[in-house]
Amino acid sequence: MPNATTAGRFLATRWLAARWDGVSVRYRLEDLAFGLAGLCFKALPIETASWLSGLIWRRLGPRLGSRRQIRALANLALAFPEKSEAERTALAVAMWENLGRTFAETFRLAEIAVSDRLDVLEPSGFKRDGAARIVCAAHQGNWEIAVLAISSAAEARPAGVYQRIKNPLVDARVRQMRSFLYPGGLYPKTPAAPRQLIRHAREGGTLAVLADQRDMRGPHVNFFNRPAPSTPFPAMVARTLGLKLYAGEIVRKPNVRFDIRLVEIPVPQTADREADIVAATAALQAEFERSIRRHPEQWMWSHRRWG
Repeated sequence: MPNATTAGRFLATRWLAARWDGVSVRYRLEDLAFGLAGLCFKALPIETASWLSGLIWRRLGPRLGSRRQIRALANLALAFPEKSEAERTALAVAMWENLGRTFAETFRLAEIAVSDRLDVLEPSGFKRDGAARIVCAAHQGNWEIAVLAISSAAEARPAGVYQRIKNPLVDARVRQMRSFLYPGGLYPKTPAAPRQLIRHAREGGTLAVLADQRDMRGPHVNFFNRPAPSTPFPAMVARTLGLKLYAGEIVRKPNVRFDIRLVEIPVPQTADREADIVAATAALQAEFERSIRRHPEQWMWSHRRWG
């Protein structure tokens, strides 16, 4: 017969899986916790909220997210074999702190957007004139604000794509907090999303894309001296439509301030379209790598980047 502990866990699992108005109790509790966290972090000064959330994630992240911690350490070992285990562990802990700060700051995106907390360094020839372009960023610093490097020009109408959160209630909250940054549309990551983004670009809109995650259908290009399956989508759209392609580096500074640096990525226009796309994809990932090497503690190492 099952012991009391096993029986208790079974009942708790069944209760959490129960549905209330079509939504599981677990999802409703997660949504309640998320909403309470938002109330707390919006009530505090933004610097305090960012610091507190960073501290909590720094302490609890490696324990509660043990699988991601293991993956982060494995990825750091691949990327920085010359560093000691202690150095890589310290980087992983700092990564958790950055994630915690980003979490709290997500509730304050509207405040950050109209503040003087951003310093944007644009490349020569970049004009805030609403011209269609493709701006890519990595999960670095606070990647939620990357689009602010271009969205001050209303005519740019940046559009983006996002990965849905499993909990539909939390997903709806987060989407609402982000959507004002993307007047051109914020599309869930579905098979239809690429067509929607391409249509937006053809109509003269700008695309803002996070392009540092793996794409098993994409070309394997060099990333930290290892082949990494990478999304060809930004390079493909830029090559097909003749648009400028940029990499955006977001660097966290003290007191919830950020530097955003835009770097133009060359997109070849030769007779070999596929080779051009691969070359531009490789150049984009190389720029991401250069930025991550400068600030490794600010990148999300817990991704399954190399397959």
